[in-house]
Amino acid sequence: MINETILAIIIAFAISALLCPIVIPFLHKLKFGQQVRDDGPQAHLKKQGTPTMGGLIILSSIIITSIFYIPRYPKIIPVLFVTVGFGIIGFLDDYIKIVMKRSEGLNPKQKLAGQIIITGIFGWYLMTSGQVETSMLIPFTGGFENGWFLDLGLLFWPGLFIIVLGTDNGVNFTDGLDGLCTSVTILVATFFTIVAIGENAGISPITGAVVGSLLGFLLFNVYPARVFMGDTGSLALGGFVASSAYMMQMPIFIAIVGLIYLVEVLSVIIQVTYFKKTGGKRFFKMAPIHHHFELCGWSETRVVAVFSIVTAILCLVAYLGL
Repeated sequence: MINETILAIIIAFAISALLCPIVIPFLHKLKFGQQVRDDGPQAHLKKQGTPTMGGLIILSSIIITSIFYIPRYPKIIPVLFVTVGFGIIGFLDDYIKIVMKRSEGLNPKQKLAGQIIITGIFGWYLMTSGQVETSMLIPFTGGFENGWFLDLGLLFWPGLFIIVLGTDNGVNFTDGLDGLCTSVTILVATFFTIVAIGENAGISPITGAVVGSLLGFLLFNVYPARVFMGDTGSLALGGFVASSAYMMQMPIFIAIVGLIYLVEVLSVIIQVTYFKKTGGKRFFKMAPIHHHFELCGWSETRVVAVFSIVTAILCLVAYLGL
């Protein structure tokens, strides 16, 4: 399994790295350019017009690589379903914003409806397949062998929707700086890959494919970015993180390895709530929180480096909790 997973990483990396120089000029030609907020950091104005929807490259790499492994690793299918399903929602959102020139993209109700449907189908699989336990491993209680597992019973469904949708939106909010979401998610996917191999979870080829595809994408997404992943990529990656965690009974671990995602979501919630309660005052200089650090004087590359280092340390902490 180790060799197969390593091969999946290499294949996905090669596909992603080869597709980027082909697809990026095509996105340029179609004028699929990023629209930058006027109220954001002024340094971001130069990003205007940078090709977005690069998530198509990430998804293509993951799908092509996974196809080779599905016959031997059928548990890949539900993870791929959620990843691609959320990616399609992101693609529609990007397409409406960029091609149809509707700044809001999908309205919140449409986006939420799509996410609920995909999550519901995934939840039905978890409940009926008999292939995956629905209880959750509690960190630092002895690991898979002797650890404690939390069974939510009737609360399984609300817990599923909160965790999956919360993770998806957290990853989406993290995609705001060159290479930030890509770098953080490489580390999270690497953590899940190592655990999947060790526990023979049957999904390591797709977790490895995500690592490889993001490494190839990062070559062109690192500062100064030549392409952005857009909602096509960030929503797909959010679906991947949540579904992979559930397939290994590890959704609670998302709060550790994906703490950056959680903080990004909370910063937006705090900002909006504080703004409404105080009649227009802001708790942060700007939300999500990575923009707050930028406006405090941090460079883009410093924010990405610090957030990535924090994630790397948290992945090690989470591993100790197994």
